[in-house]
Amino acid sequence: MSDLFASDLQPGQPLAARLRPERLDGYIGQTHLLGDGKPLRRALEHDQLYSMIFWGPPGVGKTTLARLMAQYTKAHFATLSAVSSGVKDIRIAAEQAQQRLHQGTRTLLFVDEVHRFNKAQQDAFLPWIEEGVFIFVGATTENPSFELNNALLSRARVHVLKALSDQELITVIDRALAEDVQLQGLAIEVPGDIRESIARAADGDARRVLNLLEICVDMSSARDGGDGVIDQSVLEEVLSESTRRLDRGGDLFYDQISALHKSVRGSAPDAALYWFCRMLDGGADPLYIARRVVRMASEEIGNADPRALSLSLSAWDVQERLGSPEGELAVAQAILYLASAPKSNAVYSAYNKAREHVRTTAGHDVPSHLRNAPTALMASLGHGDGYRYAHDEPHAYAAGERYLPEPLEGARYYMPVDRGLEKRISEKLAWLAELDRASSRQRG
Repeated sequence: MSDLFASDLQPGQPLAARLRPERLDGYIGQTHLLGDGKPLRRALEHDQLYSMIFWGPPGVGKTTLARLMAQYTKAHFATLSAVSSGVKDIRIAAEQAQQRLHQGTRTLLFVDEVHRFNKAQQDAFLPWIEEGVFIFVGATTENPSFELNNALLSRARVHVLKALSDQELITVIDRALAEDVQLQGLAIEVPGDIRESIARAADGDARRVLNLLEICVDMSSARDGGDGVIDQSVLEEVLSESTRRLDRGGDLFYDQISALHKSVRGSAPDAALYWFCRMLDGGADPLYIARRVVRMASEEIGNADPRALSLSLSAWDVQERLGSPEGELAVAQAILYLASAPKSNAVYSAYNKAREHVRTTAGHDVPSHLRNAPTALMASLGHGDGYRYAHDEPHAYAAGERYLPEPLEGARYYMPVDRGLEKRISEKLAWLAELDRASSRQRG
């Protein structure tokens, strides 16, 4: 085995563990951080490590990079997992790091899934970081600005680690086949198109690409009369139960629903359909997507095409009644309709303006002529006096009638756009406003 990869392996370790690189030269990906002249590379070359947060999806090399950093700078690598550690473990790790520091050895403390620590646990790191007892490196799949304390964030630099490209994942496969002794001993052949398919299925995750490769190799080796070649039938069998990466409560989930919503807003039906299928492929709940589509209908189309809301509600109903996979076709129909429909956020904007106005101003009484008068007492108090029944007026419109409280007369919330049905609504409202002005001139 090449000294690029781990040499202290135990029997039975998975391929991903056997292929963990021992030198930076063997690390694949994150060239925006580790390429020549890039910030983290310069820090390593000048032995100027600092506390940092690695933020990125699973399988992009957060733990491996932390190990390599410790090795590169001759620091002791220590690790804590937020899943199984508490404040006591943090204190013990700090005390051990302090002892090493007195002996002339720095400690790089790697904290996996740091977002799972609560506020008090995160605060426990602060004094040790400030005193330089250890170099703090946290790893998280969640947005640090939402999950980590400001105090901790202010003491650590955030580095975003990206999902590996398909080409980088193919390089991982190539190296595994060229360097791993166990794979070489099986003499398994992996054609180029199969390597590409495995890379695509791994969806940016290096650990996953190696796991898929290992399963393919195991299945191919176990087949009677096999010729040592991983073919399409083996790959399809391996992938039949697999899904792409989607953390249903994490950033990737919300990034994808955001991409779907913005594709609808941007009138990009093909992109909207792609993100819908990506979410389904990753295991997202179709009913959740259906509910969000109803929201999109009101927020992005509104009265420019009121049919969008009806169609979206119908798609939600179909999804609930028929379930998968039949229901998803109705949701896809609604998504394509919304993305292709004329756009208006006038309803959304009007609603928000009215809510804000109500929230920030005093409550005004209902004008007397608009009040209900179901009893003689109310009628004697003048409730309803002077009210004009619109259906008895020309054009079924009581020109000049006042419906807002007097201090709010003339307030405008709804501003229809000049697209779709709202163009006609705008013309109608402009005509009614002219009738109001004519009535005012006659009274004057």
